[in-house]
Amino acid sequence: MAKKKRKDPLWAKLLLWLGALLLVASGGGIIGGKLLLDHYSDEITHPGGLGAAATEGKNIDGPINLLLVGVDERVNNTEMGVRADSIIIAHVPASHDGVYLTSIPRDTKVRIPAHPATKYPGGTDKINAAFQGGFQNGGGREGGLELLAETVGNLAGGLKFNGAAIVNFDGFKGLVKALGGVHMCVDERVISIHTGWNTKTGKEGVPFNFVNDLPTTLKPNMRAQTYEVGCYDMEPWEALDYVRQRDKLANNDGDYGRQRHQQQFIKAMMKKATTAGVILNPIKMTEILNSLGDAVSFYNNKVDLTDWIFTLKGIKPDQMITLKVNNGDYHSETINGKSYETLDETAKELLTAIVRDQVGPFVAAHPEMVNNDADTAATAPGATPTKSPSVKASNR
Repeated sequence: MAKKKRKDPLWAKLLLWLGALLLVASGGGIIGGKLLLDHYSDEITHPGGLGAAATEGKNIDGPINLLLVGVDERVNNTEMGVRADSIIIAHVPASHDGVYLTSIPRDTKVRIPAHPATKYPGGTDKINAAFQGGFQNGGGREGGLELLAETVGNLAGGLKFNGAAIVNFDGFKGLVKALGGVHMCVDERVISIHTGWNTKTGKEGVPFNFVNDLPTTLKPNMRAQTYEVGCYDMEPWEALDYVRQRDKLANNDGDYGRQRHQQQFIKAMMKKATTAGVILNPIKMTEILNSLGDAVSFYNNKVDLTDWIFTLKGIKPDQMITLKVNNGDYHSETINGKSYETLDETAKELLTAIVRDQVGPFVAAHPEMVNNDADTAATAPGATPTKSPSVKASNR
């Protein structure tokens, strides 16, 4: 039986900064920006969602920590539930002159606290199960985010969050389309397990057969979308498809490769969003702002959106540092037939540095933890992904 296309959000992206930059820039000044905030604030901000992991008070003058979450909502598969498909800690130092993104592997073995409100008993599991534990039995997104925030906070030794964001994949597609795609450099050959075409009919379809949710062989007459190493302008559907992939990556780096590509895409989005062709185009700006509410749910921890925006608006794309844990290598452990990912000592030290607002000095001492941001191609500059000539971005 053919595997259905997953309707999964990709990740939690740094749309807070994207939204901030766009809202302020498009306003033409503080007065115009304030009018836009009044119009869009209610669409993207939500109360709650952080529980015991929330910072106290409304002050974001010091260091800022945000939990960014992408969830896999399988609406047609209630047995699978809702799990966090991607988890990113965004740390802004007290100087507010940059941001560090750290992805937590979704299979990381953790102790998840009990959540009485949803009758979740707690226990040892993969970290992405925490969202489901808080989501079940009426907890919803707020309950899922709350339990995940507490779990991530405990993993980091008592980390508290100033805010959080959840991204909706369907809504995000509209935002990427409004931006007009992004410029990215593919750093390893990637074959899509989600998108392909029949070589005889030209019809689009899922290219691979699946066994136990894993891709195996190509279906008869199917050719998979392939992304070759090189730099080029990605159409929205290409970018979104590319950063979903983790199964057929040339370096066999799986989730670590996908995390890196997602972080690269965040940076590419910010670069595109801050170009003159975007922020000075009123039609494009309107499309982007109208898409923002459908794309992101921001839990602002009772801090006014105006304060968030004017606190973070100075951060530029080149001040965004993407980090990897475990040096991008698997540290697997199997317990009772279940495979987990564990964090090495350096990864734990990074989490401690986040708590202490010492990430800058830590990264200076551990430059190997900085991810390749794919600003330039590894090899073969100018290479382009292979795709069917009959496919148009407007069909995505």
